[in-house]
Amino acid sequence: MGLRQGAVESLVVSPDFWKGKRVLLTGHTGFKGSWLALWLRRLETQLVGYSLPAPTTPSLFECAAVSERMVSVLGDVRDFPRLKEVMALHNPEIVVHMAAQSLVRPSYDDPITTYATNVMGTTHILEAARRTSGVRVVLVVTSDKCYRNQEWPWSYRENDALGGRDPYSSSKACAELVTSAFWDSFFASAQEGQGTGVACARAGNVIGGGDWAAERLVPDIMRAIENGGPVVLRNPNAIRPWQHVLEPLSGYLLLAEKLWCDGPAYSEAWNFGPRDSDAKPVSWLAEELLRRWRADLSWKADGTEQPHESQFLKLDCSKAHARLNWAPRTDLSLALDWVVEWHKAYRDRRDMREVTQAQIAAFMALQRS
Repeated sequence: MGLRQGAVESLVVSPDFWKGKRVLLTGHTGFKGSWLALWLRRLETQLVGYSLPAPTTPSLFECAAVSERMVSVLGDVRDFPRLKEVMALHNPEIVVHMAAQSLVRPSYDDPITTYATNVMGTTHILEAARRTSGVRVVLVVTSDKCYRNQEWPWSYRENDALGGRDPYSSSKACAELVTSAFWDSFFASAQEGQGTGVACARAGNVIGGGDWAAERLVPDIMRAIENGGPVVLRNPNAIRPWQHVLEPLSGYLLLAEKLWCDGPAYSEAWNFGPRDSDAKPVSWLAEELLRRWRADLSWKADGTEQPHESQFLKLDCSKAHARLNWAPRTDLSLALDWVVEWHKAYRDRRDMREVTQAQIAAFMALQRS
């Protein structure tokens, strides 16, 4: 399926806007960052990436040759002098901050690194951007888990309380507070002429080809398929707002365009999630993915004690719909089809940069439809 019934007529990411823009993307070696880096290169930006080495082997960054035709800098967002040096050297106009410790369970094992990366790393990005005269837009990507989860059936809106019972979720809430404080203290007061727009983007659980992260659902299922199973689910009844990775990325790009044109009007927090019907239990997603792969596998629940994770989480994206004209262009069925298509292409040793770019092109065509 493609465009959902009743969707608003969404704006299209503008190639004309992005062509030639100087963009600094942190976290470009990660799963989500690699997809965005390839899209930004397709849009002909002058792209600089700043990140630690790819976090997994294999990785989308390596197999899709993401570093080609861009400047790829290995660096840690916790290293402020290095980050400030790179930003001053390349003088970006748009900064998209995606570098993070992005998993709940490892945050229990190493909370210090989680907070240092997600909180102080964000602080370093904002301070380096403040000291770089050419920066017009700073977009800080956080997480839907930044909300104080009440385990209620309603979707979370941007003005709901922040919080988090685990170090990862808490660190993302902290990053939101840091970003808001920097906007109020430094950027808003400096708005003369063009100024700098600063916003946070919160996305639901993303899926897509090329994700090999440990202890994440789709990579765990793909590894089970490769190894002959079984699929072990830690939290089969948990409901998550699943969406293809390109959906929130399109929202980030549209938001950056708006921040460029009118920073003060859009310098706030924004949700980017799927329609309510695509918030599904973990077990449902596992069964659908196995069916598409035609894998003769079943799943079983992990009977061991697990650290706390939210059971029910949905996002209200009404604000993005109304003010950005952003809306999902795929549904979960198509997203799962694309995941299987991507990983079968990888199994068949195809050119994965071409395969990934082809899916980006297909998504852009849906935006224009």
